[in-house]
Amino acid sequence: MKFSAPSVLAVAALSSSSSHAFAPSHRSSSTKSIILMSSTEAVTTEEPSSKKTTKKEKRLQYMKSPSFYRQGFKDVRPSVEKSMEAQFKSPLVDELKSSNFVIEKEGVTVHLAKDFGFCWGVERSIALAYEAVEHFPGKTVHITNELIHNPEVNDRLHEMNVQFIEKLGEGKKNFDKVGEGDVVILPAFGASFEEMSLLNSKNVDVVDTTCPWVSKVWNTVDNHQRKGLTSVIHGKYGHEETVATTSFCEDYICVKDMKEAEMVADYIVNGGDKEAFLKYFEKAVSKGFDPDTKLQKVGLANQTTMYKKETRAIGQLMQKAIIKKFGPVKAQEHYYEFDTICDATQERQDAIHELVEKSDELGLDFILVVGGWDSSNTAHLLEIPQKAGIRSFHINKADCIGADNTITHRTIKGEIVTEKFLENMDKVVLGVTSGASTPDKAVQDSLSQIFLLKAAHGGKGE
Repeated sequence: MKFSAPSVLAVAALSSSSSHAFAPSHRSSSTKSIILMSSTEAVTTEEPSSKKTTKKEKRLQYMKSPSFYRQGFKDVRPSVEKSMEAQFKSPLVDELKSSNFVIEKEGVTVHLAKDFGFCWGVERSIALAYEAVEHFPGKTVHITNELIHNPEVNDRLHEMNVQFIEKLGEGKKNFDKVGEGDVVILPAFGASFEEMSLLNSKNVDVVDTTCPWVSKVWNTVDNHQRKGLTSVIHGKYGHEETVATTSFCEDYICVKDMKEAEMVADYIVNGGDKEAFLKYFEKAVSKGFDPDTKLQKVGLANQTTMYKKETRAIGQLMQKAIIKKFGPVKAQEHYYEFDTICDATQERQDAIHELVEKSDELGLDFILVVGGWDSSNTAHLLEIPQKAGIRSFHINKADCIGADNTITHRTIKGEIVTEKFLENMDKVVLGVTSGASTPDKAVQDSLSQIFLLKAAHGGKGE
């Protein structure tokens, strides 16, 4: 595994329950830097000219500041590459890749998914964050959220004395501790427009590690706003990435799954009980959202880590609803869709699909999915074998596998449960994959626990 400069520089290729909706925040006139991460917050005054500057244009202005960094720091890159190699490299995973993604050790046969683990966007984000710490010695370094949804990486940042911005609840964060001359890292999920505006007003250095695929979604919703469309976002409204995306929208509604998308599609075609509709989506719509007017013209976007087949199905559903409402001729005036599904997310989902399809042929006892429990893309990897009826587990670290032959894992409902793990100690055959924010070392450590468990209990009939 090589963490090289191209992964850091590759960004250049992509950088060309009340009945009301989100309530606007009111910034205090005091010096306290507490903001509400809501796209409805007024952070700029009305433009004196006839044309109002868009949020995208404002963001691009912030990015032109000499204290805004997106390309990393070459002076410390060699030492950061060495550090990342030591922290994340896995000889076992390298062995799996070089032996056609299958090995047998200690009576355990392991089939590795063809695409798994770190994507280049995550790798780039980590490299930029680590480089920032080394490049600014002696400065206080903050980060606005977890860098990625991986416990090992975030623990490492804590060890490097990176200060995580305090969350106050209900979308609020306390930026009081960010002082003049400090450094602030924006995580891979991105930061909201309000956060970027606040940081731009402070005398701080900003290191932006936002994944370019997330920025691509922001460009898409900007197109929606320019066309007078409401953004229908397939995503979880409370997820950091979606919070950032909606902050760049004027009008939006978030749908987390097909059930919610069907509710929106039905309202487009048939209308309905507005009060009940807004009650249900109260936290997932823009300020003053009126479904009777805002669902007349819509555009589709998505949280990049969502299940790709569901996003595509939601797109087809929206298109059919618009055609039914306005007819096929005028449909193109009322619906816009652009593919914002992350390539890495798609590839990892395709790879686990392949494992699922070959599960009988391979004789898999179960599929192990390794990744942070808060990781959306990892959770969606679990859904694929679960929906196919294949025994499968999502763990966030090797410690989830106990020496007493138990496994503590996260279900697709989000529950953390513990149960008996290996059912047949005579022979164990498994498939394994990992989320886009999961280091290879985490996979190695998890498999090593299984090898030890099999060696300790094999032949005991447990």
